[in-house]
Amino acid sequence: MDTAKAKRALKKLAKQKGISEKEVRREIEIAIEEAMKSPELQAQAFWKSIPHKGEQLTPEEVIAYIADMVKE
Repeated sequence: MDTAKAKRALKKLAKQKGISEKEVRREIEIAIEEAMKSPELQAQAFWKSIPHKGEQLTPEEVIAYIADMVKE
């Protein structure tokens, strides 16, 4: 999955939940931030393996990466 599809998925989820896309993104960002705090080496390796353009992972990058993992 590419990040454009992930962005569309976020919009669809926001519509289904009756909340803003901004709120959906923020909730996912919080979940990512908390998950990245795990001291487990395997978890740290997972987060480092996700390709990203900026300094922080975006919800779209995480969704696209996990979607591709599930496809395989």
